[in-house]
Amino acid sequence: MKLALTFLFSSSLFAAPSLKVSSHTLKAGTQMNESQVFNGFGCKGENISPDLTWSGAPSEAKAFAVTMYDPDAPTGSGWWHWTLFNIPSTVNSLEAGASSPKASLPAGAIEARTDFGKTGYGGPCPPPGKPHRYIFKVYALKEPLPLDKEASGAAVGFYVNQMKLAEGTLEAKYGRK
Repeated sequence: MKLALTFLFSSSLFAAPSLKVSSHTLKAGTQMNESQVFNGFGCKGENISPDLTWSGAPSEAKAFAVTMYDPDAPTGSGWWHWTLFNIPSTVNSLEAGASSPKASLPAGAIEARTDFGKTGYGGPCPPPGKPHRYIFKVYALKEPLPLDKEASGAAVGFYVNQMKLAEGTLEAKYGRK
């Protein structure tokens, strides 16, 4: 009986508080701009990361993470387009193009590998047909993640889910004919 009570009151059963996430570049539920689209794999976009702003983080947050994920990718496990973590807790926004060689991320922030096989933002580039959903999530974290730029999207997701205090989502879509 003691084991059942421990499980019943486990903190993992409770949803994390919500962050408010917004963007001037992206509008929830709408088609992403060509400027955010990947340049490669048959797509001809500019591959510019969107601006993101968030609010409502708990005061005990020590870092933030941002991910972009396509759950509709025909891989059986989705597709990680962007993993950025260890953003300082004093930062609450990223400018458009923050993930470019010419831009500078906040000090200490780390971009890890995407499913394109390299670090940094990789915009949408679904196969022709039905539009895919692109889920941008911002997480307030208890601690910075103990990872480096070689971490996979799955590894970042694992640690984020262990460390999150709050999260917020902005979902857009993109399709091509």
